[in-house]
Amino acid sequence: MPRPPLLPLLDWPAILATGRPYADWITEGESPENRAKIEERRQNQRLEPPIEGLLQALPRTVHVAAFAEAWCGDVTLHVPVLQRLADATPNLQVRYLEREDSPAAFVRFLTNGGEAIPKFVFLNDQYVECGSWGPMPALCRKLIARGKACGNLDLARKKVAAVYESDPNRRMTIEELVRLIEIASAREP
Repeated sequence: MPRPPLLPLLDWPAILATGRPYADWITEGESPENRAKIEERRQNQRLEPPIEGLLQALPRTVHVAAFAEAWCGDVTLHVPVLQRLADATPNLQVRYLEREDSPAAFVRFLTNGGEAIPKFVFLNDQYVECGSWGPMPALCRKLIARGKACGNLDLARKKVAAVYESDPNRRMTIEELVRLIEIASAREP
């Protein structure tokens, strides 16, 4: 059986070097009203004490390539969560990129063939890919996929909006992101 073609390895340190820290990214975002929403949500995002404790005790650095653009509604909901997690520990290093900053990297993380954002790629301290997240929690991705499959994307979007409304502190997002952070920071299987 023929082997599938291998994708070239990505130079994650170089890709992350082109990204911006949160303060620069939020200041330079193209949507002033969304920048204000993102910053307000980040400041108001609560983390439970066990999550803060886990983040403060990370055994090694986790790098995150966060593909995000301030005009996107899902970005305004989920970047504040990621950044609040990063604010809680020096061992979570996040760099924000736009899709066109590194198309060779971003294209590997499409959602159902689409360029959906945000997309967060988690790497360990040796820049080994350990997982990705986005553009929304798993339950919401499932609802959108089912909506596409049955030809009723409008109803799927309404259901996603209801899920977001029922989870104002983004607990689902926090759980999924923390799970990936734990994997990327692990010292043993």
